[in-house]
Amino acid sequence: MYRTKSAAAAVLTAALTAALTTIGAPQASAATGCRVSYQVTNEWQGGFIASVDVTNLGDPISGWQLTWSFGGGQTVTQMWNGTVHQTGAQVSVDNVNYNASLGTGTSAGIGFVVNGATSPAPTGFALNGTACTGATPPPQDVLAQAHTAGRVTKNGQYTWPGVYFEGRFRGTGVGIVLNDANNDYDVQIDGTTTASLVTPGKTTYWVNGLSNAEHRVRLVKRTESPWAAGEFGGFVAANGGAILAKPAARARQIEFIGDSLTAGYGNLSTTRDCSSNGGVNRNTNTDISFGALAARSLNADYQVNAFSGRGMVRNYNGGEPGTSYRTYYDRALLNVDGDVWQNPGTWHPQVVLVGLGTNDFSTALKPGEQWPTTDSLVAAYKSAYQGFLDKLRTRYGAGTTIIVDVPQASGTFADAARQVVQDRTNSGDSRVRYFNFGDLPLDLLGCDWHFSARDHRLIAGKLTDYLSTLSLNW
Repeated sequence: MYRTKSAAAAVLTAALTAALTTIGAPQASAATGCRVSYQVTNEWQGGFIASVDVTNLGDPISGWQLTWSFGGGQTVTQMWNGTVHQTGAQVSVDNVNYNASLGTGTSAGIGFVVNGATSPAPTGFALNGTACTGATPPPQDVLAQAHTAGRVTKNGQYTWPGVYFEGRFRGTGVGIVLNDANNDYDVQIDGTTTASLVTPGKTTYWVNGLSNAEHRVRLVKRTESPWAAGEFGGFVAANGGAILAKPAARARQIEFIGDSLTAGYGNLSTTRDCSSNGGVNRNTNTDISFGALAARSLNADYQVNAFSGRGMVRNYNGGEPGTSYRTYYDRALLNVDGDVWQNPGTWHPQVVLVGLGTNDFSTALKPGEQWPTTDSLVAAYKSAYQGFLDKLRTRYGAGTTIIVDVPQASGTFADAARQVVQDRTNSGDSRVRYFNFGDLPLDLLGCDWHFSARDHRLIAGKLTDYLSTLSLNW
């Protein structure tokens, strides 16, 4: 039999900040706040009914997720006006289609049936990963609590592959706030991959059930997305825990510049035709590309600034004439014309590897292209390469070692790249080197004849050995 419990109703008020940005061209993140009212409306022996009203106090939002923790073993058995998921004490409720949009000053109400006692009341209400506090705080600086070496904007947006975020927390769980419907990610706790997220969308992904101790969390972007930006919204501690100061940056830094071979295109596949095993995106993981593997073995921070299909002057099969890798190199957001990454002053790589040329030379010139002969293409390639090296030298200084890397033992590409390095040496720049790994027994079993995961391990090993022979400023 039901009885109303109005006198004992628990009411909690709060507010939050959440960054919700449409995937695509960068927009100002919506600085939102909300008020949360929780009330027990009916109870009986062993259970009760409760409601929560969420009022948006800030900018309009187009979707939401409300989370909280129960402290007495309570379990939600039925929910209306929302979709509920519960893991242990942690409850998350996603909007449904008809209440996804909350304009300024508007509310959404949810109701639910619970098995368990009404006391203690739930705690730790958070909306879109940000704790409810009762006010409208300024936008959170997500990079203040997470270490990254990648090209990430102040709003937490990025497009280059292999971008990673590292954090520290104390407690039994951590939430990862994401807004990305295009890319795949790995989540790692204390060095072990615990989950792979496939185009997660707008979510707070939770890892729970950990020992109540200090842990490290790492989120890494596996795939390429030159057409759309992902957005990282920060780490959130589970109830009773805390986000700790972010890990220190590593003293060593390496930048990898290249195309699909550098990005790790299709490296998880064991067959060159990926049309029936998930396609290129599901079979790509930049985190196990040769650059990422080599950098981690050297305890170095790194950037993988790679763009499939792009060349130094000519793209694959002559595609998109008038553009090249150099069109995009300066950008943080590849999908935004004219964008320029603002180096926060912390990125000064001691080593830069440049692997551009496969797309310039791997397909035959077609009628109508701007280079009438292979010799004219080679001349344009070498000239542009020298200009690109000038740019890197100006940006990073005389102490940075720049390595021209080539995956072919011989041929037009290898000869042209070797000549670029020789001309550079003759001009007095002794810190430009030539690295050729065409002698390795590569199987090229990745998608579309790209490097397999095994190949990337072989290349990483040879690269690490090669770097050990150089006098590097680290």
